Order: sequence, then structure tokens, then C-alpha cells
Amino acid sequence: MPLYSELIAGLKRGTHGRVEATVPEDWMQGRTTYGGLTAALCLESALELIPDMPVRAAQIAFIGPVGGEVVISPAVLRRGKSSAFVNADMVTEEGIMARCIFTFGAKRASKLDQRSRECPEVKGPDACPSFFGSGRRPTFANHFNVRLAAGQPPMSGAAHGDMTLWLRHKDEGALWNPTTLLSIADSPPPAAMSMMREPAPISSMTWMAEFLTDHITTSEGWFLAHHEAQATKDGYSSQSMRLWNASGEPVMIGRQTIAVFG
Repeated sequence: MPLYSELIAGLKRGTHGRVEATVPEDWMQGRTTYGGLTAALCLESALELIPDMPVRAAQIAFIGPVGGEVVISPAVLRRGKSSAFVNADMVTEEGIMARCIFTFGAKRASKLDQRSRECPEVKGPDACPSFFGSGRRPTFANHFNVRLAAGQPPMSGAAHGDMTLWLRHKDEGALWNPTTLLSIADSPPPAAMSMMREPAPISSMTWMAEFLTDHITTSEGWFLAHHEAQATKDGYSSQSMRLWNASGEPVMIGRQTIAVFG
């Protein structure tokens, strides 16, 4: 079972940011690659083209199921003095399976300094139960430690989809950078699953993530995530996502559109 850091180190890097990768079975989520890894691999290719600016945002469309041999070819859409936009497509023999647009932006002087929503007050990860327990979990989830800090687990029939979770890579060699942050931020199942009473298929369709810092740090690898299903109707769920480091400092905010088949 290759670790995340080993998978990144083993990427075949070509010219103009081109990346080739083989997604192992243990990084799959059903019949497709785990979405956080898809996003991370696409960002790895985009960083080859814009190495001198921090990434500020990611917009990801999960177009079709993808696994095995993949190729990512990034392209600069526009570059100015302080910002840049890069498109990165993940392609298989069947065509484009994921399309990402990454926004890069240099720091600039500003009098504004405002945090997003304050970090929830919860027990530390060591005092929280395992999110999956002894039950079934997606194959890729074996790469992560996930602890339930607040809310209800999947298939608990909760009145509202709202979960607060501690997340950590089991891979201690994972570097704390934007790519790794994308790889872990999507590891919990959608919050709407806590409202279900029995298993049903789900599928992420889009993911928007915004990086709130270009200096990613934490303690012992833990991050705290809050996922809330803000509207779930007609087979779709609109979900908000927030991520803090172990010190309560905001590191990411996002939204996700999820197809719910049940």
C-alpha cells in the first residue's frame, strides 16, 4: 500500500508541467480515484508552471470515474504581475475525467486582517472516537486517521448533516503544503450521509477550495474539519467545508456539490 509521499515522489514529470501517474487500488473510492488525491495530483502539475506564487483557490469538476494510468497536462490561462490562472486536466484513454482551475496570487500589503468563522471548541483527537470504528470504510480511507469530534456518523438518521472531525495522514512523510492539504481535506464522507438510515451511493461532482494561508503548519499532523450539508434535495447536496490546524488557525474553506443516489 504506497504511502501518499511515495506516490507523489514516484510521479513521472515531463516538460511543461506534464505529469503521469498510476493510481493504486488502495487509493480508490468505489470505482474512481479518491477526489482529494485527484485534486492533489492536478495541483502538483500546476505548481510546475507557477512555482513562484502561492495557490489561493481551486475549482475542481469531477467529470467521470478515473483510475489506473492517468496523465495531467496543465496550461497557463493567464499570468499577470501578481496573479495567475492554470487549468489542469486529468485524462485517461476515455477522455477528460477531471478538470481543475487553480488561482495563484502573490502577497500584497493590506490593512484588512479578518478570520473566518472561529474554530469550534471540541475535545482533542485523542479523546474522540474513531470515525469509522470497526465498520466498513472506503479503500482510500485506510490512509487517514479520522476522529469524530461532534455530530453523527453516516447512516445514523440524523436530523441535520453536520459533522466536526479530526483528520490526519497516517503517512508521517507527507509534507505540509497546499497539495497535501487538498489530499486530506476531502477525506470525510459527505455530511449528508449522517442523515441516511441505510447505505446508498454518493458522488462528488464539484469542489471549490480556498486556501486561507500560504504557511501551512499544525501539531502532530492533525487538522479539524467542519462539514455541513446546507441544502439536500432532489438527489443533490450542497455542502460547506472549513478546515483549521490544531491551533485553531483557519487554513481552508470550501464548498462541494454532491450527487446522492438514495
